[in-house]
Amino acid sequence: MLSDKLKNYNIILASSSPRRQQFFKDLDLDFEVRLKPVDEEYPNRLIHFEISDYLSQLKSLPFKDELKPNDILITSDTIVWNDNKALGKPTCKKDAFNMLQSMSNKPHEVITSVCFTTASSQKTVNSITKVTFKALTENEINYYIDNFEPFDKAGAYGIQEWIGHIGITTIEGSYFNVVGLPTHLVYKTLNNMV
Repeated sequence: MLSDKLKNYNIILASSSPRRQQFFKDLDLDFEVRLKPVDEEYPNRLIHFEISDYLSQLKSLPFKDELKPNDILITSDTIVWNDNKALGKPTCKKDAFNMLQSMSNKPHEVITSVCFTTASSQKTVNSITKVTFKALTENEINYYIDNFEPFDKAGAYGIQEWIGHIGITTIEGSYFNVVGLPTHLVYKTLNNMV
């Protein structure tokens, strides 16, 4: 399988996300985690998947001079696209509340881009999933924010958590993409690279 094809490669995951790290374990891949700080800012002209593509590529830049020929660096970024604007991670409880309220009773898109960088090439792929929340009450939103940790998640929610169980009515596309990594695309792209 893929792990056999990659045995001569060093997979580097540049993500502190426990969810992304678990996905790599679930894909049965040997990998190491390497982290470098990046200021996640993007030009205002970018919209939709252009934002997550740009940010996933930006996260690869601090590594570019240290990649060896058998290294494959994987960087990723997730945004929530709602009302024609990108929702990142909330900065405070009020910010999280406003994000969740803005997505109540209507669909939004979760976009994850994954950038694969080697010493000689770079490829970026993305996945878009349409998610619809029911009408969320203020009590439900406050309960979720008070009892869970939405501050490290784009759009202030985790689909795999309580709010997803009680609030999401439909999903079109990859569930794993909403959790934080389109695993099917990672598998496909790595298979095509080696």
